[in-house]
Amino acid sequence: MTQRSTVRDLLDEHGRTHAEEAGIRLRNTPAPLYRLLTLCVLFSVRIKAGIAVAAARELFAAGMRTPRAMADASWQDRVDALGRAHYRRYDESTATALGEGAQLLLDRYRGDLRRLRDAADGEPGRIRELLQEVPRIGPVGADIFCREAQGVWPELQPAFDSRALHAAAALGLPKTPAGLARLVATEDLPRLAAALVRAELS
Repeated sequence: MTQRSTVRDLLDEHGRTHAEEAGIRLRNTPAPLYRLLTLCVLFSVRIKAGIAVAAARELFAAGMRTPRAMADASWQDRVDALGRAHYRRYDESTATALGEGAQLLLDRYRGDLRRLRDAADGEPGRIRELLQEVPRIGPVGADIFCREAQGVWPELQPAFDSRALHAAAALGLPKTPAGLARLVATEDLPRLAAALVRAELS
């Protein structure tokens, strides 16, 4: 099996991004970028991926789709939305983190993550550092954001974190982001990164 056929099979079997699963149509506009960040906050604790995605959908269905809406929602509203998705054990602390993070984005970037990118001068390492100033976002959450956002923020390309690279090596694929990027069209980079992480987890 050639590397390109391995990649095709990967994309067919696992090539759905977390954003797609959460119903986020990712574009380079404030609201979808914020919804992706919210999803990354939810992924930043030890919880099943399906529950994190369900929690994101519940928050969005309750109207918490922008930093302003998240900040204006009551703490109990956030806890209740997380509870409906069975996001247990971390619901109260995550509700607090979501409120504090929304307020930070409003205060620092006027609710627009594109201003965070501008503050980082589009430098991927700095983007990751600034993302980690958001409550609950650590290296893993920043990696997820960059993996998924590379489709709309080209300066992040190619974004393949250590888990994706480990899976690539195990499958006989290139062991570098640049090598992997040569195997797919630019628009498929987020899907390949997601597929490799899923392959690693399975």
